[in-house]
Amino acid sequence: MITALQMIQMMRDGQTTAVDLISAAFDLIEETDDNLKAWVWLDRDGALTRATELDELQRSGHRLGLLHGVPIGLKDIIDTAAMPTAYGVVALAHRQPNADAYLVSRLKASGAVIIGKTATTPFAFMDPAPTRNPHNREYGPGGSSAGSAAAVAAGHVPVAIGTQTNGSVIRPSSYCGIYGFKPSAGMISRTGVLHTSHTLDQVGAHANCLEDLALVSDVLVDSNPEDPNLFCVKHSNMLMAAQETPLAEHNFIWIEMPYFSKLTDDARAGMVKVIDMLGGLVKRMDAPASFDGLVDAQWTIQSYEIAHNFQPNRHHYGEMYGPKLTKLVDQGSAISNGTYHDAMRMRDDAISYFAMFFDDFDTILTPAAPGEAPLFSEGITGDPTFSTIWSLCGLPCLTLPLLTSQNSMPIGVQLVGGFGEDTKLMRTANWLLNHLSQKF
Repeated sequence: MITALQMIQMMRDGQTTAVDLISAAFDLIEETDDNLKAWVWLDRDGALTRATELDELQRSGHRLGLLHGVPIGLKDIIDTAAMPTAYGVVALAHRQPNADAYLVSRLKASGAVIIGKTATTPFAFMDPAPTRNPHNREYGPGGSSAGSAAAVAAGHVPVAIGTQTNGSVIRPSSYCGIYGFKPSAGMISRTGVLHTSHTLDQVGAHANCLEDLALVSDVLVDSNPEDPNLFCVKHSNMLMAAQETPLAEHNFIWIEMPYFSKLTDDARAGMVKVIDMLGGLVKRMDAPASFDGLVDAQWTIQSYEIAHNFQPNRHHYGEMYGPKLTKLVDQGSAISNGTYHDAMRMRDDAISYFAMFFDDFDTILTPAAPGEAPLFSEGITGDPTFSTIWSLCGLPCLTLPLLTSQNSMPIGVQLVGGFGEDTKLMRTANWLLNHLSQKF
């Protein structure tokens, strides 16, 4: 599979054009997506017009930006003025936003070519999308960023954008055998993205290599005066961190969580193998008592906020809610303000705990999911618990496709960094990949 960085270099060297790359992407999608179902909307004419303009610009000696000519997919909850945004709901297939989401404007300004919208679960919750896993179509890809992960794994695009409220970037990336990155909360604007939980919703990306994740994240991290939830960050240079020659060793910590009892035998064996390869660079500890209840706290916050966002529109959209979302709205509507605020206080305490935790450790080493993807016939998107606490605290997370199940399906290894230390997390992942490549 050709990475975004390889595409960029090939265009610079005159080996290919943006039109050729976009045409090849559509040809592959046409050949394979009837069975995969990663896409819900494709804009071939618009994408080729854009690619032609970019090629003309390059022939004149100019390039638009870091992603000049690179094809990219967007999760179908991200607004686009040139194509519908249906929130993963067939009945909303003709919903046409008036403006691009802020992150879409950032991608376009960098020269990216948005080729279409990728499939997602209805309203980005847990009722499965029709998408299949590219490694084996008997399996699902996870969710809610199902199509984004599958499209990257199938080689349709080198990069696709997803979102995560609980585990919806990391888990599908793990199941589909690709790299996934959820930056620190507040690093990427959510203006123009479906709001399910204003506390927990976060934007992320899927790619087939670490460097492409870093590249697109450098483009997306930006201030936006229309988004009060963004925190001020200096210009990031995650790509340099992902590419530089690793020098100093990095140290890791393995926190034995109560939910690790859900790990499959091959997932745990794979994680043990990685820990053994790192030797004395990994410290082990049991989860502190203060972690008790954090998974439930996340679920309380998510349920309460989704119910408050979705209940008022029930008379418009209620019949479109899947059974899992309908049940959640009912449950969330019954949560008291006091219970919600108790959960928010638990979240604040956990954030305070992790604020100093990374003074002693570079990264938390942890599973990305319980194991391989669930079978498509099970009708589920998989267990998000292995991302829950990190999403709750807004910590940056990466999943690396390092392990394989007994059924030859991918299993990811997750790295979690300190809040706002996204560049450091990229540097640690770069070191880890180089270190393990010498041992695997």
